[in-house]
Amino acid sequence: MKHPLQARRAVGAVTVEAPKAEQASDPDAGPATQRSAKPRTKAGADPIPAASFPAQLDNHWLEVRGAKLHNLQNLTVGVPLQRLVVVTGVSGSGKSTFARDVLLTNAAAAVSQRSTFAGRQQWDAGERPTWTGCDKLLGAEVVDRVLEVDQTPIGKTPRSCPATYIGFWDTVRKLFADTLEAKARGYGPGRFSFNTGEGRCPACEGQGMRTIEMSFLPDVKVPCEVCHGARFNPETLAVTWKGKSVGDVLQMEVDEAVEFFASMPNISHPLQLLKDVGLGYLTLGQPSPTLSGGEAQRIKLVTELSKVRDDVTRRGQKAPHTLYVLDEPTVGLHMADVEKLIRVLHRLVDGGHSVVVIEHDLDVMAEADWIIDLGPEGGGGGGRIVVAAPPDEVVRLDTHTGRVLGPVLARA
Repeated sequence: MKHPLQARRAVGAVTVEAPKAEQASDPDAGPATQRSAKPRTKAGADPIPAASFPAQLDNHWLEVRGAKLHNLQNLTVGVPLQRLVVVTGVSGSGKSTFARDVLLTNAAAAVSQRSTFAGRQQWDAGERPTWTGCDKLLGAEVVDRVLEVDQTPIGKTPRSCPATYIGFWDTVRKLFADTLEAKARGYGPGRFSFNTGEGRCPACEGQGMRTIEMSFLPDVKVPCEVCHGARFNPETLAVTWKGKSVGDVLQMEVDEAVEFFASMPNISHPLQLLKDVGLGYLTLGQPSPTLSGGEAQRIKLVTELSKVRDDVTRRGQKAPHTLYVLDEPTVGLHMADVEKLIRVLHRLVDGGHSVVVIEHDLDVMAEADWIIDLGPEGGGGGGRIVVAAPPDEVVRLDTHTGRVLGPVLARA
């Protein structure tokens, strides 16, 4: 599953810890343009020649210095931006502590400070937030957003569904409001909302189902006997577009909706993304509580992908550079779904974003641009950088990760 663009994005350098060189004018300005380091290898392994970082990667590194949280042993490590970075290691080696509790927490603090005018002035004056679990984080000024994409539900009520969460339902409502029938009846976009307004079914209040309380037993949800799951009242359902009512659209599967809205790019684009990640079987109005953790996570990724338009927004400005952190996203996924997830992660990186994944899956490791391997063991025997390098360099070392990753890369 070698990604065709992986070679173009390859960092092309090998390091074990972030290079120690700093910019002379400002020690907190981030990593220097040209840096090299002598990688530390395991005893008996062939040493990897030191290499300089390419000039085109100027300011494209985050650098965590002195990470000491939990079992982290005073780590100093560089994280390349606009790359797919995979944090590996045996269980208990400190992967989640490093990626979530240190990198994610401090990057979010840096972005939060710079989000206000007063905070930006403090940042420009050299005042940094109180770092959590490390001495400092360098290079965060090039990150505009920080987001952890996990498998938590995208909504807790039946009113939440993929169409509303991703955001294209507003466009669908406007589409129906622009029909001749809707204009003749005086209906606006609000009429086609099942959350509020006069257009929704009064019996189920737009949920499409009703809850029956059972004494001493869990509540039972049954389809609404008035709208039969359509969520809208008969007057609203009388308005059609291309022969389909708004209730029919909600009951469409993604695969069918892609063709139905082919002439509407603002709607078909996110629908195609849903299909690309293997969610073509979902209906547009499927209640969020019925989605699995993996489905919810992929819908979140589609929401982010729908914002990526060739690195540029419609107003001609560069899209905000986002740092995504995912903790073992392949848990519970079939191998075919893992491959689709990898494609999504690559598309985020191709869109100019940075992705850091905590993972045990060997296919994800093989597709990484950069691997940060922690260990060598778990608990007190972990919390150290074993190697930080591209996958093809990791397999040259006699480490736990290198030994199991080698056959996977050989097959690829």
